[in-house]
Amino acid sequence: MVLEEKKTAVFQVRMRPSVKAAAEKAAADDNRSLAALMELLVIEHLKAKGYLK
Repeated sequence: MVLEEKKTAVFQVRMRPSVKAAAEKAAADDNRSLAALMELLVIEHLKAKGYLK
């Protein structure tokens, strides 16, 4: 399962400041870090597309 895997890979992304600010607010509203929110969104997308179980 994805959640049991140790987090060792680094991923950097550039985005518009307005997108980052909105994402930071969304993360804070969900009591998450920005990194945790981004990981959650990527996992949800990959599962929806069939790349992850």
